[in-house]
Amino acid sequence: MARTLVWTLIVGLGATVCMDLWALARRRLFGTPLPNYGFAGRWCAHLVRGRFRHDSIAAASPVPGEALIGWTAHYATGVAFAGLLVASCGVGWLQRPTLGPALVVGIATVAAPMLILQPGMGAGIAARRTARPNAARLQSVVTHAVFGAGLYVAGCVARALLAP
Repeated sequence: MARTLVWTLIVGLGATVCMDLWALARRRLFGTPLPNYGFAGRWCAHLVRGRFRHDSIAAASPVPGEALIGWTAHYATGVAFAGLLVASCGVGWLQRPTLGPALVVGIATVAAPMLILQPGMGAGIAARRTARPNAARLQSVVTHAVFGAGLYVAGCVARALLAP
């Protein structure tokens, strides 16, 4: 059990790093701004105080440590999604990672920002209140596909590091 948790932690952290590297590449290649995890942290901090939805998270009261809260939530969510992969595919996936299930889980996780985070932060369901909703949706799907590929890559790395 402890070994499975360590593997899942490595897979989740590794996949989230892949997602962040994609954000850096996207900024360099396309001029796309980096995600603001400070705003995500602000949303999380307001959430624990009972406020789910904001008209604009940028206009909400700042919270001390919101960047740290946001980055922590970002990586914790990546680990939780890796746990979802292991729970749905079984521990055998960690022993023999395959790309298909990792991509399916990665792409399925796009539901979280589209149905929870974006509406909560004022962008509406599936970013419908943004200036370019279809571009935001495509960016979310591609980013979560990259996360899914990262689950696979991190699974292979974990296997290479931890296999008996």
